[in-house]
Amino acid sequence: MPSLIDIRRRIRSVKNTQQITKAMKMVSAAKLRRAQDRVIASRPYGALLRKVLANVAAAVATDERAGLDPLLAHRPENRILLVLITSDKGLAGAFNSNLIRAGQRFISDHPGAAISMELLGRKGRDFFRKRNVQVVGEYLGLAGRVKFDELAAIAQKSMEAYRKEEIDAVYIIYNEFKNVASQKLTVDRVLPMEMPTGTVPMDYIFEQPPAEMLSSLVPKYVEMEFYRAQLESAAAEHAARMTAMDAATSNAGEMIDKLTLYMNRVRQASITKEIIEVVSGAAAAE
Repeated sequence: MPSLIDIRRRIRSVKNTQQITKAMKMVSAAKLRRAQDRVIASRPYGALLRKVLANVAAAVATDERAGLDPLLAHRPENRILLVLITSDKGLAGAFNSNLIRAGQRFISDHPGAAISMELLGRKGRDFFRKRNVQVVGEYLGLAGRVKFDELAAIAQKSMEAYRKEEIDAVYIIYNEFKNVASQKLTVDRVLPMEMPTGTVPMDYIFEQPPAEMLSSLVPKYVEMEFYRAQLESAAAEHAARMTAMDAATSNAGEMIDKLTLYMNRVRQASITKEIIEVVSGAAAAE
């Protein structure tokens, strides 16, 4: 049976841990509010960009020049670039493990393809750099300071490889932010872009040929998809960490209550034993 000193030391240790988890929860909650605002602000632009792109694509569906854009060329997916967005830090529940499993599942689902990976985040980098996977890019610290220019540069690098036919498809795996309690694991194909079929185009008056406009809109769409995925992942990470730290704080409180009850029982047993020893000694002296 542990001594009272050991139990008190353990209670003190759990209380210190509880203070840390409570502070981390508050920090994540503050960061989540800012990240959530950025995600909500970016969604209308992304949705409108996709809508305009779909309308322009529908307008040039019968134009042979539309198929000449290298970013719209469809090829057999023999060489795939997989962009995996994870976090730089842990203590976020199953946030990173779900993403890593999704990446492994994607690789196993494409056994005949040569898959190269762009790893955004330390957790994904640390995992896949030890595996037999071709890593063509590593980017750390993006979640803490999501900037469009940095994500656009990564997107341009992927588009350049696609134009040169070094890769045949680009996929992004990330956690999409839904609410504080849930995130949606998402696998999006960014390139080649799906051209809409059966869409009735808007009655636009084009100042330049629609095919040229489509060629200028597709790179903006790809850059926005990279940026939006990183924003969604950053917000989902803070939500997952806040939820995990809230659960850890509650578990620490339950453990403190159990240890306190156990300490009281041990102390009561110790007092009872001492009383018995005193009474037994007094009875033996008589």
